[in-house]
Amino acid sequence: MFPVLDIDSQSEAPLYRQVFQQLRDWIASGKLPKGSRLPATRELAGLLGLNRTTISAAYELLESEGLIAGQVGRGSFVIGDVDRQPQGLDWRTLLAPSLPGPTLAQSTTAASETISFAASRPSELLFPMEAFRTSCEEVIRGGEISSILQLGSPGGYAPLRQYLIAEALRHGAMGPGDDLIVTSGCQQALDLLQRIIVKAGDTVAIEDPVYPGVKNLFSFAGARSVGVRIGPDGIDLDDLQRIFEKDRPKALVITPNFQNPTGATMPLQSRQNLLRMARAAGVVLIENDTYGDLRYEGSPIPSLKQLDGGADTILLRSYSKVAFPGLRVGWAIGPRAVIARMVEAKQLSDLHSDQLSQAVLLRFAESGRLESHRQKTLKAGAEKLKTALSACERWLPAGSAFTRPQGGMNIWVRLPEPLDAGELLTRAQREGVTYLPGRYFTVSRPDPGGLRLSFAGLTREKIQTGISILGGIFSTELERTDSARSMEPAPAMV
Repeated sequence: MFPVLDIDSQSEAPLYRQVFQQLRDWIASGKLPKGSRLPATRELAGLLGLNRTTISAAYELLESEGLIAGQVGRGSFVIGDVDRQPQGLDWRTLLAPSLPGPTLAQSTTAASETISFAASRPSELLFPMEAFRTSCEEVIRGGEISSILQLGSPGGYAPLRQYLIAEALRHGAMGPGDDLIVTSGCQQALDLLQRIIVKAGDTVAIEDPVYPGVKNLFSFAGARSVGVRIGPDGIDLDDLQRIFEKDRPKALVITPNFQNPTGATMPLQSRQNLLRMARAAGVVLIENDTYGDLRYEGSPIPSLKQLDGGADTILLRSYSKVAFPGLRVGWAIGPRAVIARMVEAKQLSDLHSDQLSQAVLLRFAESGRLESHRQKTLKAGAEKLKTALSACERWLPAGSAFTRPQGGMNIWVRLPEPLDAGELLTRAQREGVTYLPGRYFTVSRPDPGGLRLSFAGLTREKIQTGISILGGIFSTELERTDSARSMEPAPAMV
């Protein structure tokens, strides 16, 4: 008989960490020797009265440490021993706790035959390599190359800052009291803002579901993240108002355009209402506009920063989705006092900016090559989105729901009950398709049937093939569960 776990629901330690640690201790002590079979996630969840995703997260940690392995059709088995070396530092004790949730895999070494809907990034097939090489050569042969290769300002390469400031002023996204910092993508900008605004114990309101990089960042900093429901038109303002009144968050991080993972976009009226609510509540408003340039149809909607007249909103933007993600060039626009503190924090972190990549991107933009590339990206993105939506309509089982964004890189799918996207992922991977299930994006509302399909990095043929394979897996499992339920005996009439 499998030993009984002692789970404390009142403990500050996350439930999945408690399950992981106890199972790990049992493996170390020999209570679970090599070859032992662990209960299925559904079975153990039922025994402990926990959510199945909690058990799955604990098993993933054990597997990442090489302690257990899943065997198709048989379950998970203990395959290793906990390494207890007699000498040296106890790094598991010395290191800070790991992130409180499933780790988002960032591997780029997946087999070439795998159809991956897991990464929200542009297709390498669209990269304009000749135009990029030309931009690199022009920068390297230019008269400024020696100073570019020197230490520079932590606020960014000055000519690029000037270019971005001029563009922001032209679009009304920068006011007289604002300044701009160039960062290593939007993620570094979020990290810097977390450091200067949020203290351990502060409450931060974030979207639910949300891109894992946002929730993990604030959780690791010791902040309390409160999830605000995302609906068809973006963030639910009624839910947000309740959170403003009940939880009094210090900051709100929001993606109004093509939100990741749902693809939802906030209408103009909702944006105006949100600004009024944030001002009244005294909340720091951080607008993550990573996908704003990827609108394939419909009219652009002014950003929150544009609508607030260049006042207190902090706007984050990036070249990562419309140009080259590997160059890591993003920027933040906000009140001068905020940007000055971000520059201080950035200097403590990396001393100065990577001026070469910023100079190349500036040349790529000023030459007109960036806009030419963006137009091709928009055309390809529109075709891929249309293909993905058509494939979802055709192949997903009856009862499925999915968003219909007008841009961006992601579609959010919700499978009919009782399907669990996390449990079906392994089966999909065996058939050469992968995606990210809802547990990666959940803040406070578990969504077992949710999953994200990121289509931008795939060809139209692979999108069609991949979704047809997923549709077959999901439909087969739904038929199986429906059949099993129909065979259950009816309750006795007394």
